[in-house]
Amino acid sequence: MDELNTLFRDPLEDGWARALAPLRDDFARIGEQLKERRSAGETILPAPENILRVFRQPFDEVKVLVLGQDPYPTIGHPIGMSFAVDKHVRPLPKSLQNIYRELHDDLGIVPPEHGDLSAWAQQGVMLLNTVLTVQAGAPKSHHGLGWDVITKAAVVALAERDKPLVSILWGADAGKFEPLLEQHGAPHFVRSPHPSPLSAYRGFFGSKPFSQTNALLADQGAGPIDWSLS
Repeated sequence: MDELNTLFRDPLEDGWARALAPLRDDFARIGEQLKERRSAGETILPAPENILRVFRQPFDEVKVLVLGQDPYPTIGHPIGMSFAVDKHVRPLPKSLQNIYRELHDDLGIVPPEHGDLSAWAQQGVMLLNTVLTVQAGAPKSHHGLGWDVITKAAVVALAERDKPLVSILWGADAGKFEPLLEQHGAPHFVRSPHPSPLSAYRGFFGSKPFSQTNALLADQGAGPIDWSLS
């Protein structure tokens, strides 16, 4: 499938379409690069129809932003939402297992066996990777492709709304967005090391991001997220 056509054939949600309209040329450049890489034999993840999946989530309803890095590099894992996988994927990625462990320790929620986080998204939790594609088997292979321009603009657009927003910044890459969020009027965030096996024991476990997020939402007059997953 032609990624360039797909990027624009699958319509963005209206609010996102307006917010990201000035970046049409950036989308086009990235699409051309993806097309060239695929033509050269590169397997690109996630599937083309899921690359912009998070931007089909209602812009005005986002109240929690979870920033990831790039998609899982394992075929069959990435679905266009950071940290999430389809319900059939087993075993769950290690980072997601650690998120579920902290969810249980923080709120006492028994984690599901699946990795489908759609229930969070339906409540306004945006699961955004800072880079939206990756070469299969090669983590961070699409850093420098231009996605940072898109995701930075998306974060700024969310921050500048006159609406409650809490940002969950897991890891150093996500933490770099803290000054940007503050600069554009969204100073409410939860920050900790990344939940990956390499860093989870350095401060992610015990950080209580879910209860912290609900407390910060309450401070802004917004209702809490029900973090349970059926």
